[in-house]
Order: sequence, then structure tokens, then C-alpha cells
Amino acid sequence: MNSLLIGELSPEQPSFEPTKNKELTDEFRELRATVEQMGLMKANHVFFLLYLLHILLLDGAAWLTLWIFGTSFLPFLLCAVLLTAAQIQAGWLQHDLGHLSVFSTSKWNHLVHHFVIGHLKGVPASWWNHMHFQHHAKPNCFGKDPDINMHPFFFALGKILSVELGKQKKKYMPYNHQHKYFFLIGPPALVPFFFQWYVFYFVIQRKKWVDLAWMITFYIRLLLTYVPLLGLKAFLGLYFIVRFLESNWFVWVTQMNHIPMHIDHDRNMDWVSTQLQATCNVHKSAFNDWFSGHLNFQIEHHLFPMMPRHNYHKVAPLVQSLCAKHGIEYQSKPLLSAFANIIHSLKESGQLWLDAYLHQ
Repeated sequence: MNSLLIGELSPEQPSFEPTKNKELTDEFRELRATVEQMGLMKANHVFFLLYLLHILLLDGAAWLTLWIFGTSFLPFLLCAVLLTAAQIQAGWLQHDLGHLSVFSTSKWNHLVHHFVIGHLKGVPASWWNHMHFQHHAKPNCFGKDPDINMHPFFFALGKILSVELGKQKKKYMPYNHQHKYFFLIGPPALVPFFFQWYVFYFVIQRKKWVDLAWMITFYIRLLLTYVPLLGLKAFLGLYFIVRFLESNWFVWVTQMNHIPMHIDHDRNMDWVSTQLQATCNVHKSAFNDWFSGHLNFQIEHHLFPMMPRHNYHKVAPLVQSLCAKHGIEYQSKPLLSAFANIIHSLKESGQLWLDAYLHQ
């Protein structure tokens, strides 16, 4: 058995879940079995084919706008908006493929994932997998969820961690103003000033040459199609604008479901409770579903990460019933309220940090 021994857990990482809700866990297993019997884990391939076609249509329409109407301000702006929509929607589709929720075999999910995230977006699949799988394992758990790595160097997140930071007299940023500077270093900056460059470091440092090759095809395609119309300087301007717009769209959508929720160290809770306390939903509508790539059903997505997104609304009533039975709040809110809650939570945690920093 020694060949199977990886290592001992550190003392602060117990091998059991001391706060495990056994009844909740058992009932979730039953719910999972029911969901599978209902066929909700099976993908509608027509849905995903049409989704891919609509992305390609947006991408093509962006280029055709410049080709037909010229490169003056309005066609240039419309091209940027269409290309941004194509990039975001490709991001939502690669998310489906990365979760293996489109095809019945891993092979096809991985292959098309490389095409969508690598060729259509210029991002390495290995980097996304590395980051996103950690997020799903321990959402909103500091030190384990990379999506909250901006704590504490840029933001103070969550009530518990913010008070802890204040008591330790740590001040990397003026956190009591973070709800203001979020608009400067959050949505506008993440993609063009961090992701855009870090992904290249990631693939080169880890020797992910297949991913790098897919990424290069993305840039070759853009250069060959847009530089002849715009010239290099204007193309670079277009590219930056698209990444800027994409970044704003991406950050608001991905943070609305998690930042206002419970953020803490890993307390070794059972898996179901860990997912539920870290996620909330945004009301269903045709626009909200499209705008967020169905990530407005974040609760269902975290409980059933391999479920095809078009089935989230079908399982939602069952999840609500489970939460109600166990006294767990099932949060669903309007889209604009979800955006506002990001700012409110940052303001609250910043004030908690300041009070602890000054008085505790």
C-alpha cells in the first residue's frame, strides 16, 4: 500500500468533515440520483450547436461590419461591440466544454474545448482547468479558491477575513475605499492587464505547447483578417477595446454570484453546504440567461457542475425544496441588484476591516 501513500495531511487539514450535515448529504445523493433518472445530465446537442453558430455569427458580423461599412468611428465601435459579445459568449461555451457537459465522452469535450477557448479566444485550456477546478472544489475558501486571490493584496473580502485582517493591523490597500476603487482595478483591468499576459507565462512556464499552438492560431486569425482592413495600430486599439469591454462584462457576471456570499477559511464542511453558502442566483430571463451564459443559475451549477446548462431551470425547484427543508437560504435576485450587492459587500467588508484595524 505504500505505493498509494501520497503523504500525511497537515494538522490543520483534518481528513474528516467535523461539521458535516449527514442528513443533507444523504438527501442530496438521492436528489442526484433523481436528476440522473430524469435525464437532466444529458445534453441537447442542437442547443449547443446553435450556440456555437451564434458565436461564429457574431464573430463574422464584427469583421463584415468593417468590410462593408468602412473603418470610420461608428462601424469601428459596432465591430468592437460585436467582437466583445463573441468573445464573452465563447467564454461561456468553453465553460460548458470544460465541465464536460456538452458531449458524452471526455475526448470530444476536451477537443472542442481546445478549439473554442484556444482558437476562438486565445486562452489555454490547461490554465482554465487548473484555476476553475480549484474554485469548484472549495468556493470562497481563502487559500484554496483562486477566484478570491485578490484578498488581501487588493481587496478585503468577506466579514470574517476582513475583521481578521484588521485585527492583524494589515493594510495593503485602503480597503475602506475598495467599493470605489473596484471600478478602476476590478472590472476594467482583469482581462487586459492581467489575464492577457499571465496566460502566456502559464503555458510557457509549464511547457503547455499544445495550448500555446491553439492560442497562436487565434492571433494569426485576427491579424490576417483585421490588419488588412485597419492597419496594425488601429487593430491593436480595437483589440484593447474588446478586451476592456470583455473584462467589464466578465467580472460583473462572475463576481455577482460569489463576492456577496460567505467567504472564510476552509472549515471542512460537507461538500453540499460548502457550495450552497458560497453561491447565489440571479432571476431567470431570456436576457439574463444569454448575458451570463446561464451562470445566473450558479447554485445549480455548483451542485451539478457537469449538468448541461439548459437544464438548470428544471432542477432549480428541486434544489429550492432541499434548501427549504434544511433551513438553508436559497438566494435569487434581479440582475442589477446582484451587481449592486457586489459594491455593498465590498463597502461593508471594508468598513469592518477599518473598525477592527482602528479599535481591536
